[in-house]
Amino acid sequence: MSELDPVFDAVAAYFGVLAEPMRLKIMHAICQQEKTVGSIVGEIGATQTNVSRHLGVMLRSGVVARRKEGNQVFYRVSDQSMVELCRSVCTRIAGSIDEQKPMRRELMRLLPESRRRAA
Repeated sequence: MSELDPVFDAVAAYFGVLAEPMRLKIMHAICQQEKTVGSIVGEIGATQTNVSRHLGVMLRSGVVARRKEGNQVFYRVSDQSMVELCRSVCTRIAGSIDEQKPMRRELMRLLPESRRRAA
């Protein structure tokens, strides 16, 4: 066992928080300002149960924090490095998807007409 194994395990767990698309949607919803669970639900179009479950995971991992005001619970990002990481990766992926669109059109143009319709 390497002395770095605990570090690698912790990093894998940290990245694991981002491994779920719903959590990325939640991060996107609250990266600028705190919001209530109801606001998050409305913004991302998920059920309250699903959003609450993911917020619980994110809270336990230290990525988000919450505060209660009356009967409402507000969530905010507590780990700004997670926002920066999300933005960096999302920008990279979105850029590669945009780059692929012209390539796909160009490749489709090169295919025979019969193959284009099948694709």
